[in-house]
Amino acid sequence: MAIDFSTLNKPAGTGTSSSSGSLAADDPGSQDRFLKLLITQIQNQDPLSPMDNAQVTSQIAQINTVSGIQQLNTTVQGLAGQFTQLQALQSASLVGRDVVVPGNVLDINGGIGQGGFELSGPADAVKVDVLSPSGQVIDSMALGAIGSGSHSFNWPAGDATNDSGLRFRVTATNGSVTSNPTPLMRDRVNAINTSGSVLNLELQNAGSVPYSSVRALN
Repeated sequence: MAIDFSTLNKPAGTGTSSSSGSLAADDPGSQDRFLKLLITQIQNQDPLSPMDNAQVTSQIAQINTVSGIQQLNTTVQGLAGQFTQLQALQSASLVGRDVVVPGNVLDINGGIGQGGFELSGPADAVKVDVLSPSGQVIDSMALGAIGSGSHSFNWPAGDATNDSGLRFRVTATNGSVTSNPTPLMRDRVNAINTSGSVLNLELQNAGSVPYSSVRALN
């Protein structure tokens, strides 16, 4: 069965810069102190050059904005934690299934080696080299001109059916420019890891990879 790619599915403050405004921005618990400093500032202002309404409004708006941002950050952090937990529950169903992720291990099954690659743009010619565990080229396949996107290939493994150490390398040329497309491989999900803020999949060959690296499910 070929690899299936069809299932992929600190802001700048405005107004007058003052010691009270700076304190409000730096200390999340300073709203009361900010208001006291503002009142003291008004009480001790120069009568010949008082603060105008725009200055007072700007400083009050400044503390309100900071307070609102803090509340928003708290809400977003809570939602992010819930989202990670939901992802973990959904990902538990992947254990024992195959996924397609970046990697160059050749998947050999039934005498056929399978792999894939991702092209960022069209290529005039694409070549796949099959590599031994030591990195020596043991076979090559010319795939011809291929468009951008994700693609898979089959390699007749023959006697290498039981060799699990084979890898592959993909090169693409477009005119005089040669590039190395991102190799894709099929791997088995053995477990999921929810430690930290990133959900990782524990794969049989690739080890721990972020859930976001999954290109397709098989």
